[in-house]
Amino acid sequence: MTIQRLDGPRLPARQGPAQQLVVLLHGYGSDGNDLIELAKHWHGLLPRADFVAPHAPGLIPGMEAMAGGRQWFGLNDYDPSLLRRDPHHAARIYEKLLAGAEQASPSLDAFLDAELARLKLPPAKLALVGFSQGTMMALHVGLRRRHGSLGAILGYSGALVGAAKLKDQASPPSPPILLIHGTEDDVVPMDALFDSVNGLGEAGIPARWHLCPGLPHSIDQEGLLLGGHFLARTL
Repeated sequence: MTIQRLDGPRLPARQGPAQQLVVLLHGYGSDGNDLIELAKHWHGLLPRADFVAPHAPGLIPGMEAMAGGRQWFGLNDYDPSLLRRDPHHAARIYEKLLAGAEQASPSLDAFLDAELARLKLPPAKLALVGFSQGTMMALHVGLRRRHGSLGAILGYSGALVGAAKLKDQASPPSPPILLIHGTEDDVVPMDALFDSVNGLGEAGIPARWHLCPGLPHSIDQEGLLLGGHFLARTL
């Protein structure tokens, strides 16, 4: 097991010492500089929260010289066009991504432990926010933490990997979960939201969800508002 040290851009609490921690997990082909922008939208709702957006540990072959170009794990087996043509392939495709999520998990777990220790905060004051592949990591790691339940998991435009093993691996109690997805997402099709909610339910884990009409693979103002109020309420 290889643990890589993670770091990324930060936005400190606006008021006094931090009382909450929000960790933002970016998607495939991006990096922390992209997702830290979410913090600027939520600073007013969470003035006592520290925000940090770690860069994923992997570089995407062929994209090393580009801005971003990072991955939590490889997506060689991921075919969104196949998912759009035949959603019945979804379970098989997402299960193939499990090995990558498992490989990346120790580095993210170690980062979360270090950040909580730095701020002297309990796990209940930590929220994981993911976009796309970052949502896959947020759900995978956040539901399996062995050091106390998190305060919240917020996922945009993502999917649940490892659903078949989740019931045996999840660490109760589960944190509040909100999943938000666009109806016109052609990268992670909308059906992934329903597959995720069903997979969580089969593991005994409730989740709230919301669809944003007409939205492609992105986050809109409605999603930002819903997500911000969810974090403020849960943390």
